[in-house]
Amino acid sequence: MTQELIDLRISILEGRYSDALAIVDDLEGMSKKEILRKIKAFLRVLVIHLIKNQVEQRLTNSWAASIRNSLREIQDVNQKENRTSYYVNSDEWEDLIEEEILENAIADASEEVMNGKYTRSQLSEMLDKPQLLQITTRLLNLTYTHSAKELPALIEEHLVQLPGGQDWIDRRK
Repeated sequence: MTQELIDLRISILEGRYSDALAIVDDLEGMSKKEILRKIKAFLRVLVIHLIKNQVEQRLTNSWAASIRNSLREIQDVNQKENRTSYYVNSDEWEDLIEEEILENAIADASEEVMNGKYTRSQLSEMLDKPQLLQITTRLLNLTYTHSAKELPALIEEHLVQLPGGQDWIDRRK
C-alpha cells in the first residue's frame, strides 16, 4: 500500500490524473477485499461455534463469548464509513455462508466437536444445514437493526434458545 500511495502522489504532482484515479480505484478494491476478509474470518468463527452447539447440544461460556464477539466485530467492520450502507447486505449472508464459509467451518469444527471424534465428512452428514443457516442469518440480522449497545442483550436472548442455552444462562453444567 505504501508504494501505491507514493505512486498516487507522483501521479498527482505530475498531473497524470487518470493514472491517479486508477491507483485510487486499486486502493479502494484492496481496502474492500481486506474488509471482506475480516468479515469472513469472524463469520467462520461464528459458524464453527454454532456447529459445535448443534452437534454437542450444549452451550459453553467460551462459545457464547465467541459468538457474541464475532457478531460485534461483524457489525463494526461491515458498516461502511457513511454509516448508512454495508459491505455485506442482510440478504447476502446465506449465499456467502454456503459458497465460502460453511465447508471450511465444518472442516475446522471437526477438529473440535466432541474432541475431534468425527471426520469432516461425518460431521457434514450430521448437521442440519438449513437450521444452521437460519440461526446464523437470524443472529447476523441483529447487527443491522440494533446498536452496539443493545446487541449483547439481544444476542443473549437468542443464545438462550439454542440447545443447552437455558442451562448456560442458568450456569448449570
